Amino acid sequence: MTTSPERRYADRFEEFAVRHAFVVDLALVLALMGCATLGATLTLPGAAPPGQGETGTALMLLSCLFLLKHRTHPRIAVTVTALCTVVAISLGYLLTPLLLAPVMTALYWLATHTDRRTTRAYGVPVMAALMIAAVFSDSMDHLSLLLRTIGPFFWLLLPLAAGNMTRMRRAYLKSVQARAEHAERTREEEARLRVTEERMRIARELHDVVAHHLALANAQAGTAAHLALDNPRQTKQILTDLTGTTSSALRELKATLGLLRQTDDPATLEPAPGLSRLPELVTACASAGLTVTVTTEGEPRPLSPGVDLTAFRIVQEALTNVTKHATAESANVRLAYAGSRLLITVTDDGPAVGEPAQSGGFGVIGMRERARSIGGELCAGPRPEGGFEVTTALPLHPVAPQKERTP
Repeated sequence: MTTSPERRYADRFEEFAVRHAFVVDLALVLALMGCATLGATLTLPGAAPPGQGETGTALMLLSCLFLLKHRTHPRIAVTVTALCTVVAISLGYLLTPLLLAPVMTALYWLATHTDRRTTRAYGVPVMAALMIAAVFSDSMDHLSLLLRTIGPFFWLLLPLAAGNMTRMRRAYLKSVQARAEHAERTREEEARLRVTEERMRIARELHDVVAHHLALANAQAGTAAHLALDNPRQTKQILTDLTGTTSSALRELKATLGLLRQTDDPATLEPAPGLSRLPELVTACASAGLTVTVTTEGEPRPLSPGVDLTAFRIVQEALTNVTKHATAESANVRLAYAGSRLLITVTDDGPAVGEPAQSGGFGVIGMRERARSIGGELCAGPRPEGGFEVTTALPLHPVAPQKERTP
């Protein structure tokens, strides 16, 4: 946006006036003294000048001196300048813009420094008093009543309007600056919030990947050690599955840490996991000694990437908790597509135990945060008949069907 030269000069003058307020006020008062002194010498053609020349000049000089207090006492400045001008008019001095210069300046500063109510409360009586003084002034006998009143009215209305415009402009600039500062603070807070959310998301991903695969690897290693002497063939199979578990952990860990890359290298990362990897998860749990049964109710529907990832991570974390915290031999995963929501229930047949989050871990907390992040809900706790149950309801966001590519 371009700014006119006049506006730039006005802004520079305002900045100078703020830094050197007394110097500007003194220069203006001296100029007004000259205008008032010159105005006291003017008369209409053919009219005799008033005999109290020194008295009128002294009144005008006194009114100008009171203008030096306009910043701290604008009401007093208006009152004194108005009284001095009314007395000068009643003494026979001609009502001219030069004679009105002090009171016009006082009205302008009053409108600039105070609100509209105060401006009206002082401006209207001052205008009325000066108009009445002009009507009964002997120096204006040659003019009609309309000219006596309309002149002072418009000359005094001008500084009031200019002062109101200046006050509104300052208020507008102040509000713009406040909005800019608020927007800057909001951007900084939003940036910090996004960084925090991203850190929490990456922390959840790392927890799910590391905790799940390490728990499975620990269970597989323990099972292999237990069966090493009695069943070497099964032990070999478990160790082979252990190799696959650690390899999968490394792949997912690499994919998660790839989010933190700061380079522009076009690295090919593994797609985010989803419910399509449930068979792989069931096989990994089986090699750790946990039998997992998956049942599906309703017609399966395509899930958005966020819901698909959240559903898989919740099931993965729930089965990890079963492996780590429960002495269970089997678990059941139930997927129910009902209406616009996907209901997931993970239960085990272990003894009644406390919530896994009470043991100092973050599994249930992470699952609950994942569900809430996409508008879902999650409940977890022991079942009355024994074992533990995790229930979550996730919204089914429709996915636009992809068009087949034509060769």
